[in-house]
Amino acid sequence: MKNYLILALVLTLGFPGFAQKKELRSAKKALLKENYENAGVALDAAEALLETMDDKYKSKYYLYRSMYYSKSGGGAKVNTVKGEFNGVKKSIEALKFVTAKADATSLEFQKQRLLSHLINTGNSLVGKNDYENSSNFFEVAYDLSPSDTLYLYVAANHSVAIKNYDRSLVLYEKLRDLEYTGIEKKIFATNVETQKKESFDNEALMNLSIRAKTHINPTEEFTKSRFPEIIKNIALIYKERGDNDKALEAFAVARADDPDSMDLLLQEAYLHYNMGNIPKFKSLLEIAVQKDPNNHELQYNLAIISSDANDFENSKKYYLRAIELKPDYTKAYINVAALILGQEQSILDQMNSLGSSRADDVKYDKLKKERNQMFLEAIPYLESAISITPDNYQAAKTLSNIYSAVGNTKKYKEYKAMADSLDKK
Repeated sequence: MKNYLILALVLTLGFPGFAQKKELRSAKKALLKENYENAGVALDAAEALLETMDDKYKSKYYLYRSMYYSKSGGGAKVNTVKGEFNGVKKSIEALKFVTAKADATSLEFQKQRLLSHLINTGNSLVGKNDYENSSNFFEVAYDLSPSDTLYLYVAANHSVAIKNYDRSLVLYEKLRDLEYTGIEKKIFATNVETQKKESFDNEALMNLSIRAKTHINPTEEFTKSRFPEIIKNIALIYKERGDNDKALEAFAVARADDPDSMDLLLQEAYLHYNMGNIPKFKSLLEIAVQKDPNNHELQYNLAIISSDANDFENSKKYYLRAIELKPDYTKAYINVAALILGQEQSILDQMNSLGSSRADDVKYDKLKKERNQMFLEAIPYLESAISITPDNYQAAKTLSNIYSAVGNTKKYKEYKAMADSLDKK
C-alpha cells in the first residue's frame, strides 16, 4: 500500500512536466510544418500550464510564441498590414521572456528574422506610398535593434512625408538626444577604362578590383552629418506649430553645428520674416549674400524686402542683379516692372491735387511726361518677361494698358490681342 502511494505521488508530480514537454513539442512540430492553427492550439494548452512550468520550458514557450505571432499575425488577419504589424509587435514582446542560455542562438536568429521582415516590409510599403505604416515598421525595427539608429531616422522622415508632425517631432527629438549624425564612410576607386570614380560596397571587393588592375587610386570619403538636418526639421515643426521661440532655439543649435549651411541660414531668416522681424531677416539675408554673392534668389529676396521698406533704389538694384545672374528670371523682370509702375499712384496724386492756374498746368505737363517716362522704362522688362514666358497673361495685359496710355495704338492692339487670347485659354 505504501509503495502504491509513493508511485501515485511520483506520477502526480511528474505529469505537469510531461504535459508541458508534450505541448511544446507539438507546437514546435506544427511551427516547422507552418501549421499555425495547430501551433496555436498547442501553445494555448501550454499556456494553461505556465504557472507550474520550469524556467527553461517557459523560455521555450515564449520563443515558440514569438515564432507563432510573427507568422500568424497574432490572431489578426495576416493579409492586412495592421494585422501583420500587430503580430510582429507581439512577437517582439514575447522575445523579452526568452531567457534560457540554451535558447540564445534561437533568440538571436528570431530577432534577425524579425528585423529583416520589418525592414523589407517597411521598404515595400514606401513603394506603395504607404509612409504611415512604413514609418511604424521602421520605428519598431529600431526598438528591436537600438544600435541601428538609421531606422529611427527613416521612421521620422516617413512620418514627415505624411505631415504627422507631432509624431515626427517625438522621433526627431529622440535622434537629437542620441546625437545621431548618420555619418558613413564611402570607398571609391577609379575605373581604368572609363577614368570615372566608382563606389564599392566593401573594401574586399575594391581590393580585388585593384589587384585585377581594373581600378586604381582607392579613396575614402565620409558623408555629411545629418544632425543639422534633424535640428532643422525640429525647428520647422515648431514653426509649423507656431512655437517660434523653440524654433529659433533649434536653429541656433543647428547653425552652431553647421555654420556654413546656407539652407539653415535662410530658413532662420524666413522664420524671422514670418514673425515680422524684418530687420533681422534682412541682416541674415545680407550675410547669405556675402557667403553666396552669385545666388540670384538671394538678390531677388533682398529686392522684395527693400521694396517692402520703400527703398526703391536698393530694390531695383537687387532685382537687376538677380536678372544679371539669371537672365531668364521671369519673376525678377515682372517685379522690377511692378516696382517702376508702383510710382504711378504718387504721380497721379500730385496731378489730381493741382489747380487750373498756368503754373499748375506747367507742373501737370511735367508730371504727365514723368508718368510716360515711367511707362517707357517698365516696357523692356515686361517684354523680356513675355519673350521668356509667352503665355504670361499679366505681362501682356499690362503692356496693352501701358501702350494705350502712351498712345502707341499699334503696340496696344498687338498686346491686347495677345492678352485676350491668353485670357480665353
